[in-house]
Amino acid sequence: MEFGLSLPPLFVVFQFNPVQVTRNRSLTYSVPAGGGNSLRDMHRKYDSLSELRDAQQVVVQEEVIGLEVRLDASGRLDEGDTVTEQFGILPQLSTLELMVHPKEESLIGRAVGALLGSPGGFSFTKRPNPPLTLFVWGRKRVLPVNITTLNITELLYSPDLNPIRATATLGLTVIEGKSMPYLYSKAMKEAMSVLNLGNVADTANVVVPG
Repeated sequence: MEFGLSLPPLFVVFQFNPVQVTRNRSLTYSVPAGGGNSLRDMHRKYDSLSELRDAQQVVVQEEVIGLEVRLDASGRLDEGDTVTEQFGILPQLSTLELMVHPKEESLIGRAVGALLGSPGGFSFTKRPNPPLTLFVWGRKRVLPVNITTLNITELLYSPDLNPIRATATLGLTVIEGKSMPYLYSKAMKEAMSVLNLGNVADTANVVVPG
């Protein structure tokens, strides 16, 4: 779902839950100035793990999400949906594609702008960059993301070559900061972590070396 009001609005609902969603975050550790030639050399200088933790330099990358979305017109065709009968899943695929195009390239926005006397085009979020997107994965994860990759594989067509079955593989980078959607999702993650304390009794079965 696109963040912000603009023309045309961009919104895609998953028909089926993806089989899997991958979530990756990478961390890079480096040696501070004067810490030695390598991390291994630096680590040997510290007896205290607490001091070592604070001394080494760490760069935490933003979370990267990957998922494959399956789109199929069969259900709506069985229901006699007029739009699906005429265009298949092309409207959904087109919306996904527009999510990686700059909004200022919108032909609809320019046409509305001309009607309103704005020759430069009309859009509430007219920008040279693609729109920001909200990845809504249930009630507890509403994440602002940049779409970094989009791969569409069309699998089946109607007689007039409208796609009626396809998969779309998406790569997303979470925009971490002070935005309300991200802070909400982070608060939910921390709340879920607190609930995990209910399993604290299980630590009795874990042997921790002294």
